Amino acid sequence: MTPMSQWRAGTVQAWLEVVMAMPMYIRTCSENVKSGRVLLGLTDEDLELGLGVSSVMHRRKLRLAIEDYRDAENGKELSKAADLDHHWVAKAWLSDIGLPQYSQAFHTHLVDGRLLSSLTRRDLERYLNITKKSHQASLLLGIELLHLLHFDKEELQARRIQCEHLNVDPLVWTSHRVVKWVRDIDLKEFADSLLHSGVHGAVLVLDHAFNTDSMATALGIPSNKHMVRRHLDEELKTLLDSARVDAKKDYEHLGLGSPLKLFRQNSLGRPPSANSRHTEDEGSLRRRAVKPPTGFSPKNRNGRDLSCHNNYGSLPREVRDHTPPRADGSPVQRYSSSEITNV
Repeated sequence: MTPMSQWRAGTVQAWLEVVMAMPMYIRTCSENVKSGRVLLGLTDEDLELGLGVSSVMHRRKLRLAIEDYRDAENGKELSKAADLDHHWVAKAWLSDIGLPQYSQAFHTHLVDGRLLSSLTRRDLERYLNITKKSHQASLLLGIELLHLLHFDKEELQARRIQCEHLNVDPLVWTSHRVVKWVRDIDLKEFADSLLHSGVHGAVLVLDHAFNTDSMATALGIPSNKHMVRRHLDEELKTLLDSARVDAKKDYEHLGLGSPLKLFRQNSLGRPPSANSRHTEDEGSLRRRAVKPPTGFSPKNRNGRDLSCHNNYGSLPREVRDHTPPRADGSPVQRYSSSEITNV
């Protein structure tokens, strides 16, 4: 792979259109960015004011990609998250976790693997208009699973194939596999209730607050069906007890502490309390959700963490008009006028 620093203008434009799926910015890019070296040095402010990238999500996607390529300049490989394009995220991944109803929102914001790795609960609500707490939890736990696998799509698929007809490794189960399990334990009359609910394997294994009552609620099993609920409880214990122990060992092996716990008010099948506040566990989930995959660090060139900040280091709008000129040696000014203009 040719390093980004050696790209000419045509390669930059092709990358923007084909790899990043952002042809809407080609005109301003062709007018302003004349080499890969310039692209590597662009700031969030350059992207917004110079290239006209007004979308916060689009700017973050570009910044994370540029940072990934900057790491590649230092001998690292591109992150596995780079292999997950926005079509896969919007279609395959959302379907796998049982939330295909959000496909259009993810497609509009061009959410690819890198951008997906950075999403927080606030991002889901503010930019993707996902307000249901249980769906937010489902999405963040789906992202958590990808982090555990270092965003390796091939490994994820291989593990899913191995457990397609065996009740093992529920951590990687898709929502469709969970529905199949419900039918296999003779509760098929309730199985369709899980469609579009966001119940998938990572929810079952990593959210320890997700219990028999949560699953029964998601399935629509009436509270007076005591024997049916008892049967569900026994089957869930058989499925999850060893899986949760294995997950805890995996976390300890990776130095991540213990699996995440979403408090009951944020678990699937339980509506949040009207006056509930963010819990410490939710905070840990947000921090964990933006933990980058191996070999990928969403930081800008000065070492500042980009993953949790909406402005990505940009100055507030009210002071931009008073921003002093860039100092000599800044990423943009150190290149000649033949390489960049109007940025």
